[in-house]
Amino acid sequence: MTGHALPMTVPAPDLPSRVRIYEVGARDGLQNEKLAVPTEVKADFIRKLAEAGLTTIEATSFVHPKWVPQLADAEALFPLVKDLPGVSLPVLVPNDRGLDRALALGARNIAVFASATESFAKANLNRTLDESLAVFEPVVRRAKDDGVHVRGYVSMCFGDPWEGAVPLRQVVRVCKALRDMGCDELSLGDTIGVATPGHVRELLSLLDEEGVPADVIGVHFHDTYGQALANTYAALQHGVTTIDSSAGGLGGCPYARSATGNLATEDLVWMLHGLGIETGVDLDRLTATSVWMAAHLDRPSPSRTVRALSHKDQ
Repeated sequence: MTGHALPMTVPAPDLPSRVRIYEVGARDGLQNEKLAVPTEVKADFIRKLAEAGLTTIEATSFVHPKWVPQLADAEALFPLVKDLPGVSLPVLVPNDRGLDRALALGARNIAVFASATESFAKANLNRTLDESLAVFEPVVRRAKDDGVHVRGYVSMCFGDPWEGAVPLRQVVRVCKALRDMGCDELSLGDTIGVATPGHVRELLSLLDEEGVPADVIGVHFHDTYGQALANTYAALQHGVTTIDSSAGGLGGCPYARSATGNLATEDLVWMLHGLGIETGVDLDRLTATSVWMAAHLDRPSPSRTVRALSHKDQ
């Protein structure tokens, strides 16, 4: 793949000069695949993402294999990639047992996965919202005691397929609870892709007022209604500098039937580079990686940028 197309760079005022892309393709992107992806292919995927300049790559999940069969090889995969130079490799842990497994392999960055709604907590974690937070508390405490960096995912921040609109103060309550436990950063998830820019600004402003500033927040948008980049721009205007995305637009959420696809990392990089925002990412190499993975999955990448750049060579 040799697209070599770049957007014209026109910086916008009052936006961050650099953004950290939190790449979720290897975990969130692959966890829903129906066909098993070989462990070595996953390891190659992570290596190629690192070679493209991504420095935060979520590697896998230590969830019980019964729940997420695609990530049942976490113990085999993580040692293959954990020593990549200059790359942070967070892993998802659901409970104390998951933390034990991750720490035993030398993981130094973990994430816990909470919900902003009762319905999703029940569907995803089989607990009430408060019960799920109670499970995470000792996990976060133990991790912090061991000097491990902890991210707290908050799903359904902008809407829930069972409950509809989610009250902003309910989201803030969960975010503050995770911060109080000791989470170093939070990721606000638009799990069913219903957010719009004004909604994003309103939640970020309320979090700021309640003592959860932009510098501890990442945003995780799905593109179900085509709003992911617009919502990302709103977050950038608020000062958020960590954006979650998935190479090639891989992934969704197995517990949210209407969720169709993460924000594609290539689409994000195209926009950020056009705005003069540094990412450290080589777009050609990243696009080639997504084309390579799409061939392994036997289907084209849903990323518009991947399609546009790869078609230039045909």
